[in-house]
Amino acid sequence: MSVAKKEYKRVTVKSLVDMKANEEKISMLTAYDYTMAKIVDGAGIDVILVGDSASNVMAGHETTLPITLDQMIYHASSVVRAIDRSLVVVDLPFGSYQSDPKEALRSAIRIMKESGGHAVKLEGGKEVKESIKRILNAGIPVMGHLGLTPQSIYKFGTYTVRAKEEEEAIKLKEDAKLLEKIGCFSIVLEKVPAKLAQEVAESVSIPVIGIGAGGGVDGQVLVVHDMIGMTHEFNPRFLRRYLDLYSEMTTAFQQYNKDVKSSDFPNEKEQY
Repeated sequence: MSVAKKEYKRVTVKSLVDMKANEEKISMLTAYDYTMAKIVDGAGIDVILVGDSASNVMAGHETTLPITLDQMIYHASSVVRAIDRSLVVVDLPFGSYQSDPKEALRSAIRIMKESGGHAVKLEGGKEVKESIKRILNAGIPVMGHLGLTPQSIYKFGTYTVRAKEEEEAIKLKEDAKLLEKIGCFSIVLEKVPAKLAQEVAESVSIPVIGIGAGGGVDGQVLVVHDMIGMTHEFNPRFLRRYLDLYSEMTTAFQQYNKDVKSSDFPNEKEQY
């Protein structure tokens, strides 16, 4: 039975666990800069993810792999300066944690110290267990990420739905329980069947936040540039566009160009 919803002046990792216990859905969006983060935070979004998706939407790379730890710290620092309420989670980029638990800890410490972020997120289950444990032992909160893990795109070879086959689904369930057991405060599930995602969410006490994982999980995350329609060529089934900024911004820029060239801008009221 759910209890009365609580207003959180500042969202923490404990807040998210409480939200799940109270059957309150968790909202999460990405942000990579001060101006966008200020708007997202002011709108009441619970979690801001400084995602390695910055590699795609901010830098124009085909994958998330090229972004560096220094670049993630830069983006995270910009976001943290804008925040009054949201929990800020920062992705550990590719190559900063996979091979060496000591390197993983050093990377996580740099993010926490240099950006002021509140937690880190990394992809994988059993194969990165020692890295996660090393980070957690240092007192740094960790959000897991299972299902489609974009940093492993060259291993998968495709961005299609994961864990449709029984063997991979069983591993995903086992990895989710492992992440809970070793101390992760939450898990992102990306592009997995809705039924499986719901089963995972019901099997663990920590929040499961989905992207392309159906409505049976504890919260949802989207890339902010996708959901406000600044990007227009990316159209997965799970994406709902709440604005069409690509069209609106294009129209505005075209009008500005026209006004400048015709000497309509600036007019007498727009000068000193």
